[in-house]
Amino acid sequence: MKYFKVLIILSLLLIIPVLVFSNFKSAADQSSDQDKIPAVTDTSKEQKAVNQAKVLTGADQVHTYLPYLKDKKVGLLVNTSSIIENTSLVDSLLSHNVNIKYIFGPEHGFRSNAGNGVSVKDEVDSATGIPIISLYGGTRKPSKEQMNSLDLMVFDIQDVGCRFFTYINKLYDIMEACAENNKELIILDRPNPNGFVDGPVLDMKLKSGIGKFPVPITHGMTMAEFAQMINGEGWLPNKAKCKLRIISLKNYTHSTYYELPVSPSPNLNTQASIMLYPSLCLFEGTIISQGRGTYMPFTVLGNPKLKDTYQFSFTPKSIPGMSASPLHMNKTCFGIDLRDYDVKDLLKTKEINLKWLLEFYEKYPEKKRFFDRSQSSQMGDFDKLAGTANLKKQIIDGVSEEEIRASWEPELSEYKAMREKYVIYE
Repeated sequence: MKYFKVLIILSLLLIIPVLVFSNFKSAADQSSDQDKIPAVTDTSKEQKAVNQAKVLTGADQVHTYLPYLKDKKVGLLVNTSSIIENTSLVDSLLSHNVNIKYIFGPEHGFRSNAGNGVSVKDEVDSATGIPIISLYGGTRKPSKEQMNSLDLMVFDIQDVGCRFFTYINKLYDIMEACAENNKELIILDRPNPNGFVDGPVLDMKLKSGIGKFPVPITHGMTMAEFAQMINGEGWLPNKAKCKLRIISLKNYTHSTYYELPVSPSPNLNTQASIMLYPSLCLFEGTIISQGRGTYMPFTVLGNPKLKDTYQFSFTPKSIPGMSASPLHMNKTCFGIDLRDYDVKDLLKTKEINLKWLLEFYEKYPEKKRFFDRSQSSQMGDFDKLAGTANLKKQIIDGVSEEEIRASWEPELSEYKAMREKYVIYE
């Protein structure tokens, strides 16, 4: 009997740890499974469609375009947004033994570390020995000598879909150089995060570096689509045509919510800033700060003279590489914080937000100075930003938003019809 009791006790001592360990392992497995569940679950049809298939950029499809680059002398127009997963396009092509003769950089430079409007110097990449040619500053497009040393050009830049964002100008310049020198341009297409069409169509009397084409504020096109429009509408000198080869996006429509993996420029450093930019950039033509000189540009609005109107505040400072001398530097600005604004609403409404502009004009105590550029060299030309001289006058005259939007017709509808000839994606 004693032996029997001892056996039972020994059995229990062996079984209990096994049961405990088994339960612990089961719980750990469950915890591991829960960790794999996405942090945000959205059961809407749109979100399910996005989750089903990852957007593939043109650059992602290496084996589609690599054969065209084999044994060719290649020029690249790229910056830090030109990536394949976490690898730069330059490094990826070099790993495939592509012969890169020149790297060309747009505004902010190849390394995307130059501030707004700052000229960028040429350099030689220390790691690869490849010459890096700046196309922002003294040089607008590659020289004939540079183009003659190339077989073809590759364009891979992330745009944000706005008329006043200068990368579409650089697309035009590189197309002009390719057309003049009979070189093919391969465009590795990327999504437009602001894929809707809205705003006044540019009055070409106001043509400038922040408005080169007769398109609305948000043109609703990817770079490849815009290139087709430049060709199709005869916008190149002498209506020349650039030979294009487009590596199209996969699993993308203009309604797709696309989060950019890399900032397209120093002052568009969050997804919110990228999607608020079409609405808030108009404030650059006013005395209201858009947050330049902070680490939250284009997500806040304010002015020192609105202390009695708003509670939220921020103070612009000099930040090298972002904004060296911002509007209202070292002065506390009072206004609104849009960092938690649901930017997806902008894609749903397919409209830029005019309410903020109308609100700040209404509440600003010195209305005659709201658009007065003599106050600061950091204030832009509002009419050139808007693309029309009417919007400023309408705001001053107290015209309603509905009437303002109505005044954009029929040009806006005519643009939409023209655009349809060149779109690749729904």
